[in-house]
Amino acid sequence: MSPKRYDYIRDPAAIYRASFETVRREADLSRFPGGMHPVVERLVHACGRPSIAAELVFDGDVAGAGCAALAAGKPILADAEMVAMGVTRSLLPAENAVLCSLNDPCTPARATALGTTRSAAAVEAWEEHIGGAVVAVGNAPTALFHLLERLHDGWARPAAILAFPVGFVGAAESKQALCDAGLGVPYITLPGRDGGSALAAAAVNGLSVALRDGGPR
Repeated sequence: MSPKRYDYIRDPAAIYRASFETVRREADLSRFPGGMHPVVERLVHACGRPSIAAELVFDGDVAGAGCAALAAGKPILADAEMVAMGVTRSLLPAENAVLCSLNDPCTPARATALGTTRSAAAVEAWEEHIGGAVVAVGNAPTALFHLLERLHDGWARPAAILAFPVGFVGAAESKQALCDAGLGVPYITLPGRDGGSALAAAAVNGLSVALRDGGPR
């Protein structure tokens, strides 16, 4: 009996090339500045859904601010380990630190003291790193809500917020709160319940690619 073999592309370079050719053919990027294209392309690629290009909401110079922060060696602050693990370290321009404090030993006690989730309490550890950083939220709406509260309280401003919390409770509301906050921080988000760690990490990787390819245009 001969072994079963399927007909599929095995060459990783060919898979990569065909994937992004499909993204560029099927996703309408015309409303985005050129420097945002690598970010949006990787968001589409991460979920396999070209239609999200029309749903994304952004404000300010996300690509410019995010690329400048990475070039300057600023850290990436992630709400979840899955986001942190999804950041491609080899693309980072300055060996940028990727920080996730969710599993910090102090986080459970902070959550109890604040009467909130561990994800929200983990944001407290960002205070000394937040100024000029890139924030990537791909899981917890409470993390995004708590970050917004602290920024309203007077915390230093991050360079950019990549906001993709996901779920049925608070995800849509937290992203709407970001859009309504008026903090003057560039951001990109996907309204509604959709999101996820893969999207948040993809947005960070898109900034790195934009910088590698010559920076925002």
